[in-house]
Amino acid sequence: MRPRRTDLYDRRVDHTRVRQAYGAIAPLYIELFGTTGHVHADDLALIGRHLTVRTGPVLDLGCGPGHLTDHLRSLGVDATGIDMVPEFVAHARATHPDCAYRLGSLDDLAVPDHSVAGILAWYSLIHLPPPDLDGVLAEFRRAIVPGGPLVAGIFVGDEVGAFEHKVATAYRWPVDEFSARLRQAGFAEVERLTRLNDAHRPHAAVAAVASGA
Repeated sequence: MRPRRTDLYDRRVDHTRVRQAYGAIAPLYIELFGTTGHVHADDLALIGRHLTVRTGPVLDLGCGPGHLTDHLRSLGVDATGIDMVPEFVAHARATHPDCAYRLGSLDDLAVPDHSVAGILAWYSLIHLPPPDLDGVLAEFRRAIVPGGPLVAGIFVGDEVGAFEHKVATAYRWPVDEFSARLRQAGFAEVERLTRLNDAHRPHAAVAAVASGA
């Protein structure tokens, strides 16, 4: 068994620090990443495959500038974008007025149990230290209907590890270990897409469905 990494497993995410860090660079972030043109075509296809299969509300959690919420809307999905950064929500509302956006957090979705048809968490889990991930996934499982899809984007590494992201400390996950966390929370992986050799950090998209009929 590997020794316990206390530097990774004893810390908790500082939501205020992360929110302020993204708020401080919001205009640059929006310029660099705020359209679907910056999303790989394979990722967009995976998102579409899994989040258009059921009717009902879909949450785009950590929606940032709101471009993927708008993309889901263009596919006929009843999508709402949620983010904790006011600057992102304001931009999303102004840029995509036909979509719904609101401030919120990953660990308290403020929706009834089993009321959400699907969830997109596109790189919105990356700043969660390992102790925080299970609680957030449990909140996702509480909110989503049985059989509902969850699509998540993550950074990939050989072991769970922190790295200095340009905005705030972020975490890499072995895809198998991330999938095991999903399974522990009541989700079953159905598809994964990894890219390890392009110009970006190794990353993966994982699609899973909530357990139950």
